[in-house]
Amino acid sequence: MDGIINIYKEQGFTSFDVVAKLRGILKQKKIGHTGTLYPMAEGVLIVCLGKATKLVDLLAKDDKCYKTTMRLGITTDTEDISGKILSEHEVSEHINEQRIKSVLAEYVKTYDQIPPMYSAIKKDGKKLYEYAREGFLVERTPRSVTIFSITDISVKLPDVTFTVHCSKGTYIRSLCRDIGETLGCGATMTALIREEVHGVKLEDCYRLSE
Repeated sequence: MDGIINIYKEQGFTSFDVVAKLRGILKQKKIGHTGTLYPMAEGVLIVCLGKATKLVDLLAKDDKCYKTTMRLGITTDTEDISGKILSEHEVSEHINEQRIKSVLAEYVKTYDQIPPMYSAIKKDGKKLYEYAREGFLVERTPRSVTIFSITDISVKLPDVTFTVHCSKGTYIRSLCRDIGETLGCGATMTALIREEVHGVKLEDCYRLSE
């Protein structure tokens, strides 16, 4: 089979899990996905089959849109709510909706982002999350990412929900971390949905059960 299947990746699965399950469902070995979603995240995962796997690298370069929620006042080692809490701070009165929206607007730009320790980026031939699981904190090389827009902002303290249109390679967990640092109270991501890739939206996708 040659072609593309748009999958709604559900929580609890890695992108690799999705590919492995599709190999069993479709009885086909040559399958590749176009952009990793880690287990906590859900949403659009474009999967290429057969000859279409030649498109994987091309499609992986596309911009992406995410809907995310971050919780202010908490930081964790994974930069999301599943991790070990590193610090807790009270969200002070001056961190109001106006201040939050102002800081979010500051991040609509190209900037050098430090990726999270719990990620699959390699350093000296070893994945960062492998160092993290062994208890090591290693220096990470900042990567240039672009935030094209932050919209649909909803503030219900301590939670803030917004939609991000960003470049390939952007870690939304790390964006939430950076926003929390700018606000001075810290932040960790509590939810992440990839809503669109290459014009493919959530309503265009099939769950594995389908």
